[in-house]
Amino acid sequence: MKVYVPDQTLFVFDVVPPRQYVGAAAYRKDWEEFLNDIDGPVNIEITDLAVVAEGNLGYSHSIQHVSGKNKKGDVLDMTVRVTDAYRKIDGHWLVTMEHVSVPVNLDTGEPDLQSRP
Repeated sequence: MKVYVPDQTLFVFDVVPPRQYVGAAAYRKDWEEFLNDIDGPVNIEITDLAVVAEGNLGYSHSIQHVSGKNKKGDVLDMTVRVTDAYRKIDGHWLVTMEHVSVPVNLDTGEPDLQSRP
């Protein structure tokens, strides 16, 4: 959580419910629940990373493949799209807003967890 603003100004749309997380404490709880359900390492591969910064503001977007196994033995294997907004505070770039998503097939309502081009 060191890369996120540590206060209530953090705003996150994650790929899992609820619709939004407001504040660092709420998002930290989301991560704790996720990691508590994982058995072993979580692998995150970041591709297609693009970063833009001007002055004290910036943004990035990337494709992130997440894999691992939960404590029930189920395999976690999904690809998400991540967009972050940054602000430079006291010389450090911190995430102030994050949006994690997957494409959805509008005909079936099913998420595309592999998110292939």
